[in-house]
Amino acid sequence: SPTLQELEVTVMDSRMCNNSRFWHGSITSTMICFQGQHRGSAPAKCPPPQGDSGSPLVCGKRPAVAGVMSYSSHDATDPFKPPVATSTVKYKKWIQKTLR
Repeated sequence: SPTLQELEVTVMDSRMCNNSRFWHGSITSTMICFQGQHRGSAPAKCPPPQGDSGSPLVCGKRPAVAGVMSYSSHDATDPFKPPVATSTVKYKKWIQKTLR
């Protein structure tokens, strides 16, 4: 899309995301699972469409990049395969060193 778009999301607990019903242990400490939310409703499964890899996951009262969209399930209707981002916090020192 030529227009910047956003989706409010809720970060999932990594233990929940790693259980046998979800990603079955493949989520590491450098990954963030999340679920989309429709405004004014309960949390809902809204995976990013294909091509969103590399999009920022932004959070906080002073917005900051917390992650970079990595992957989601091939089946967008699968409620047990939430989208996954790579945590930028875990790579902060490397990012700062690389940018210098």
